[in-house]
Amino acid sequence: MKLFLKLLLILVSTALFAQTQPVKKNHFQTFGNVIKTSFNTIPNDFVYLGKEFSDDWKKTGYYAAGILGLIATDKITTKAWQDYVEPTIDYRLPNMTPHFLRNSKNVWINNGENTYLTYPIIGIYLGSLITNNEKGQYVGVNAFKAIAYSTLITQVTLKSIFSRNRPKNPLNSTTQAYPFTDNNWDFFNGREETIILQNPRGTALPSMHVTTYFALAKVLQMEFDNYWVPYSLMSVVFFSNVKAHRHWVSDMVDGGIVGTLIGRSIVRSSWKARGI
Repeated sequence: MKLFLKLLLILVSTALFAQTQPVKKNHFQTFGNVIKTSFNTIPNDFVYLGKEFSDDWKKTGYYAAGILGLIATDKITTKAWQDYVEPTIDYRLPNMTPHFLRNSKNVWINNGENTYLTYPIIGIYLGSLITNNEKGQYVGVNAFKAIAYSTLITQVTLKSIFSRNRPKNPLNSTTQAYPFTDNNWDFFNGREETIILQNPRGTALPSMHVTTYFALAKVLQMEFDNYWVPYSLMSVVFFSNVKAHRHWVSDMVDGGIVGTLIGRSIVRSSWKARGI
């Protein structure tokens, strides 16, 4: 009788344990679930982004006042950036773009520094597909979202609204003509190309590169709970060819703030859908 009760207890315990274990999805199920969930969370991504501004209007006001103060002092800070930072940090990362992609006009596929961020993300996603790693696939998709949203918000929206001209380099020089300027209040100039930038007119605020870099870093930091690796990589990539950015200091700070909010909103929305 005791033996029977022990066996019965073992069977019941095994059955209960089995019921509590999640059924492991196959590769196609994991892939489909990640894509479906990530697509369905797109509206909520922007809801969370709106909440970043509306949940604490006092903090939003402080940010706005701080950015306005940076714009007011841009002649001083940008001149110092041009004089002391750009000449001191002067290096280029080797071009890792495959030869068959070097005719591409996509700046995230065929650009020396950008590829040091996008190619590892592609690697994370493809590696996660092969190993059936659900979290890795979410990280990859959320990182791609960060690039897409940063481009949409900076290139199509904010730059078109503010249309700020980029600074001369060096400031107060006579070697660079319009649309480069030494007037830090040179806003609302209109855009000649409003989708993907080619013409520099009205394209200063905010910096697309800084926005995207911070959005990607925030996604990776939150998903992997690690600050050092994503922000160190982002810094190395940003300072590569730093002279080419051609921005006022306030453009870069604004990009960092906007990018951080974009990355955080994407992950918060994703976590909610994933039940984290």
